[in-house]
Amino acid sequence: MKRSILLSTAALTAALAAPAFAQQANELEEVVVTATRIPAVVADTPGARVIDADTIEQRGAVFAADILADVPGLSVARSGAFGGVAQVRIRGAHQGKTLVLVDGASVNDTADIDGAFNFAGFDLSDIDRIEVLSGPQSSLWGSDAIGGVIAFTTRELDGFSADAEAGSFNTARGRLAAGVATEQYAFGAWVSHFDTDGISAADEKDGNPEKDGFTNTVIGAKGRYAFSPSVRVDGSLRWTDSEGDMDGYAPPTYAFGDALDTHQSEQWSGVGRVTAEAFGLTHQFSLSASDIERTLVSGGFGSTYSGDRQVWRWQADGKAEAVTYAFGAERDESSGALSSGVERDLATTSVFGVAQYDAGRLNLTGGLRYDDTDFGSATTGRVSAAWAMDYGFTLSGAVGTGFKTPSVSQAVCDFCSAPQPWPELRPEEAESAEIALGWISADNRISGRATLYRLKVKDQITWDAGRYINIARTATDGVELEGQALLGGGFDLTLAYAWTDAENETTGIRLARIAEHAGSATLGWTGDRLSGALTVRAEGDERDSNSATAAIRDGFITANVNAAYALTNNVTLTARVENLADEHYQQVLGYGEPGRSGYVGIRLRY
Repeated sequence: MKRSILLSTAALTAALAAPAFAQQANELEEVVVTATRIPAVVADTPGARVIDADTIEQRGAVFAADILADVPGLSVARSGAFGGVAQVRIRGAHQGKTLVLVDGASVNDTADIDGAFNFAGFDLSDIDRIEVLSGPQSSLWGSDAIGGVIAFTTRELDGFSADAEAGSFNTARGRLAAGVATEQYAFGAWVSHFDTDGISAADEKDGNPEKDGFTNTVIGAKGRYAFSPSVRVDGSLRWTDSEGDMDGYAPPTYAFGDALDTHQSEQWSGVGRVTAEAFGLTHQFSLSASDIERTLVSGGFGSTYSGDRQVWRWQADGKAEAVTYAFGAERDESSGALSSGVERDLATTSVFGVAQYDAGRLNLTGGLRYDDTDFGSATTGRVSAAWAMDYGFTLSGAVGTGFKTPSVSQAVCDFCSAPQPWPELRPEEAESAEIALGWISADNRISGRATLYRLKVKDQITWDAGRYINIARTATDGVELEGQALLGGGFDLTLAYAWTDAENETTGIRLARIAEHAGSATLGWTGDRLSGALTVRAEGDERDSNSATAAIRDGFITANVNAAYALTNNVTLTARVENLADEHYQQVLGYGEPGRSGYVGIRLRY
């Protein structure tokens, strides 16, 4: 399997270099990332990627986990196809070390053992863009950003739209959205719903016939209003409710397989912001918040976890000739209530600053942040540079540090069985360096980038002898390759490949659920009325746990195809087929994925 993946990657790379691409008349657009606090060009920003609404629609992606796996360096582990826990690791960092934002509000689960976010029910129908910043970003966002940041931005609506789709496994989904947008004001609201009978979460090939269904509902609203050219307000709210069946370790054998376990989660997040021009600066005063409650029922017994988080932030932006800068302060308060009845409040007070110097061919960016936490203080920084060379080449690089405070569960030592006193936990720390070489053709029709990086995490919190301790040291060396080309005749090609060598330096064992080789290729086509895309994704073998005797999850190659036909300017028919070759594979060992499945739908836009 590993050899097949490498051969496929080599063939795709050769195709990318073919001279036939020079026939395309259109140009690739310059992409800007905003999660860097100061807007930055992606080509000049190491580790930055943007997935826009057009790409989400072209791929036919329903949930975030469906498309994040195509980003080089991101590993998605999903325990069950519909509604199973979906975790993302960036550059080998554990899932709790990725900060997830929705319109600037952190949605990480403060009651989760690692403080991670579950992507299983994150519906993309209201998402305008996804920004991924790989590598430590604590100088921008503080704790939880050792691996990186995934920032979602919801859509601003103008008009009415409705979507409906149905297909395999009695799956049905729909969306209604309406809004109005002018230069002075905008307001919109939407609701989407997904329901399926699903398949067995435990692999059906292992004798598990029971279906595990999943239901997911999202309601949201977004608006803005300008009182004057210098004073404006904006905000958004997003509510998600998910319910699903699970498999587990049912009595009397307690072997993994079909079970009557269920899970339910309800989460809302929102942000309100006032922007004002004063003293030659643009000031933003914001309050963001999120709240989650989840319930698990296993073997007839239920457990409930809840967490909430609020962040008050002031940020001032300014510009002086070739220097753009931002600075500010924030207060982060979070709490978690565990099923054991234990509760804990955590708080962080921070100041930060970032500046960018643009000298034409040379672009320099630096950031510094100080965080005062319940576990001590931390100072983090990041410096990056980009040099535009001749013949379309750009050389860029970055060095940065990061940290993560213990989660509520770790801080109170939930599930601990070792005798007290338990050791005092310290924040985990990270340092990273990367260098990238990008290229764009003179006609702006072909672009690509190769990135080489190293990420080290020390004092990683791990479970040992019945309690949590700071002991583990991990290191990841990696290469990320990506390219995009407009081929002519309406065709476009997107390629991504990652080699990830992630190891626990304490034990010398490879980290679990991170494939050494992974890649994807998407061939898209856009005509007058018909458009579509074929995506092929491959992953190599990977370890399924961090133990010395871990089983190996086999690698796989899958393909999805998505198509749309515009009947009129307002009505479009859609169709998609997933797992085109009916491949039997697992993302997580023991959990099955659907075979070939098909869906048809309709989109209305007014």
